Amino acid sequence: MDARSAVIARIPARVHILLARAANTAVVLRRGPSKRVCVLGWNRDDDRVAVGQWLKGRIYERRCDLSPDGRHLLYFASNQGRRPSSWSAVSRVPYLKALDFFPKGDTYQGGGLFLDRGEYWLNGSHCVERTDSGLRRRSEPPSPERYGSDCTGVYYLRLQRDGWALKHADPSSGSTLTTFEKPAGGHWLLRKIAYAGLVERPGRGHCHDRHALYDRRSERLIDLPDWEWAEFDRGELLWVEHGGLFRGAIAADGTLSRQQVYDFNPLPWQNLEAPY
Repeated sequence: MDARSAVIARIPARVHILLARAANTAVVLRRGPSKRVCVLGWNRDDDRVAVGQWLKGRIYERRCDLSPDGRHLLYFASNQGRRPSSWSAVSRVPYLKALDFFPKGDTYQGGGLFLDRGEYWLNGSHCVERTDSGLRRRSEPPSPERYGSDCTGVYYLRLQRDGWALKHADPSSGSTLTTFEKPAGGHWLLRKIAYAGLVERPGRGHCHDRHALYDRRSERLIDLPDWEWAEFDRGELLWVEHGGLFRGAIAADGTLSRQQVYDFNPLPWQNLEAPY
């Protein structure tokens, strides 16, 4: 095994989580190897995690969204081995079988955001093949703000909708670093630095996040480079580190408690069908 292959073999599962805004549930998008993605449901009341379906292809997690009631997933996916090679879809959580199916053919735009439990915005032009979800579809974006048409154009709107304040954007050398902040209890802020167009290290794509905790009183900054995803929701910190999901809280002195909820690394491929 050469050095590059050895590094790739050590890369943990890449995990992105969508929290339902009006329910105590979530959807987990677990990627690894790079062309395989698993969708899982997470019941936050009892921490049960259920495997939904696997996809041989790519799901662009920053262009996905979960309905406020946690029942529907809006996602954008691609698979160069099939036709169409890319598509947006609405499915029933935690599955990928499309209720609404919009073929595309390229990786520009795609995906979108839920406006409420019964309506969503579809990002960009698509062909319309099937609309069986009963949900309303809107072509106008939910905000006049523009952050590009692909991942950043959906993701930055989603972050702000979910309580993240956009604090700073720094275009440099063709790459963009955009800083978001969210209160994390007491005098602490959870800081999210969203990278677009820059591969920071193996296992991190062109679009990825870096996190830190910031003390507003002392201006102390605790860098958390291994946190791939993080949120502060309903009084607790949630984060993904080395393919594992954790919860905890930060004390006034900066001490961080941690409890592992689930390890997404050992999941094997399964050829599963949706029950609808």
